[in-house]
This record gives sequence, structure tokens and C-alpha cells, in this order.
Amino acid sequence: MPLTPLSTCEMTVEKERILITVKTYPTLSKKYGETVCTAGVRPDGTWVRIYPVPFRRLNDEEKYRKYDWLDVRLARNTPDPRPETFRPVDEAEFVPVGHLDTDDLWRERRDVILHGSKARVYTRLGELIADAKANVASLAVFKPTKIIDVVAEQEDEREWSEERVGEMRALTNQLDLFADNTWRETFKVIPKMPWAFSYRFEDADGKRSELQILDWEAGMLYWNCLKRANGDEQIAVAKVKQKYLDEFVKTDLHFFVGTTLQFHFRAPNPWVIIGVFPVPHQRQASLFGP
Repeated sequence: MPLTPLSTCEMTVEKERILITVKTYPTLSKKYGETVCTAGVRPDGTWVRIYPVPFRRLNDEEKYRKYDWLDVRLARNTPDPRPETFRPVDEAEFVPVGHLDTDDLWRERRDVILHGSKARVYTRLGELIADAKANVASLAVFKPTKIIDVVAEQEDEREWSEERVGEMRALTNQLDLFADNTWRETFKVIPKMPWAFSYRFEDADGKRSELQILDWEAGMLYWNCLKRANGDEQIAVAKVKQKYLDEFVKTDLHFFVGTTLQFHFRAPNPWVIIGVFPVPHQRQASLFGP
């Protein structure tokens, strides 16, 4: 779906460089079809939410990975009051211009995300919630003090409703006269996640909480494990928990967290986990030499 033209005052004239750190599991939108909430940080560590992004409709050159740099023009997403929310001016600009790898214990990623000149890492959930209520933040990095468990619960609605699927089909049948419509010929709605995964943890004040994980990678991991397990959901769930609990807990684990528009001002705790940052522990230099 082509983007609506914007007035000059609404858009960022110059391109901004954004390091992509988050892609959430796709949801169905009445207005935009199947969309992905993409988020990232500027070189100074400040956050940006880019929405909507029809990720699976981008061509191969435009597809981007986590920790790719993008140079894009952005405009304030005016229906969304959250401070970090912008919309892309032109989908054709979604072409990676660089990538941060994992060399030297993720040094380059760590330098931007955790140590940028304006980067902030929350350790107290109370401060995070207060900043959401004040509309100061709707995206952040949070470092839990202790991971207690990964919880898996079956969703009440294990499939998209017929109404939402019908709306998607109607959208895909509406040809855009000035756009490449080849994606519509083979497009299939991504399955709804039948399981909800959450981290249970303590913060720096010892407060125990539970936040749902809405990361794209968690969803893809579940479906890949389900396929390898020949459809055995319990085995697939156990594999996801093993990854997010046993493997990630051995790292210097941080959460990428965000609020949803629906609950940003309403919920007692509006935050969810939209990605994980399992950065390796840094080695401590010996006082007595190597």
C-alpha cells in the first residue's frame, strides 16, 4: 500500500540513520494490512519506532535484518501520541547501508545501544512505568536484575478471526494503480501465534514482574521448532523456553521494551518485551596482568 503524501512540515527533510534492533511478530491492521512494528536507535542511542512497515511486501533489496543501518526520511505519525513514533516517507528507502556484527563481544552494538551519548538503560520498573505515564518514553532498554522463569500460556484465540482475515483479503484484492502488486498474487496471512511467552523477573528494587515477549524471533523460533518436532507443540514450547531461559540467561541480558498504543496511557503497566539483547559478558581485566 503506497504511503499517503505528507506536507513538508510533517516530514524529516534529511535522512536519519537508524540501527534496526526490533521487529515484532506481524499483526493484522484494518488500515495497513499485515504490519510489523520496527524500532531502532539513532547513533546517539535515542529510540525511534517506525510504523507501519509492510515488511513481507518489501522486495529483496529492501529487506533488512536486525542490526542493519538504514538511512530513511521519517515523519511524525500524528495519530500516535507516543514520542518515538514515526512513519516512513518512502518504503523504497528501506535499503540497508551497513551492518553491526558481533565482533569483540558485540562491541559496536553495545557502544550504540548501551553507551550512546543519549542512551539510557532502565533497571527499575517503577521508573519505566512512570516515564510511560508522563509520555516521556514508549521505547527503552531495560536490564533485569534476576530472571526467574519463562512462562508459556496458550492463547484463548489460537487463530485470527474470520473478520480480520476477511479484511486482509479485501485489502490484498485492492490493486494499487501506481504500485507493484506482484506481492498480492502469492501473499498468505502469517499464522497467529497460539502460545504467549513471557519473562518473569526481578528489577533492581526486587520487584517481581512478568512481561510478554512479542519479538518476531520468538514467533519464528516456535514455528521452526514445531516443524522439526512434527507438530508436537509441547516440544516446540520447550525449545523456545530453552533458548530464552537457559541460553540467554547466561549472557548480560537486556530487554528491548515498548508500550502498545492501546494501553500506553491506560494500563497499570503498559510495557511489553519487543526484543532481547543477549549481549555477551565483558571480560574483566586482571589486576595482575594477562
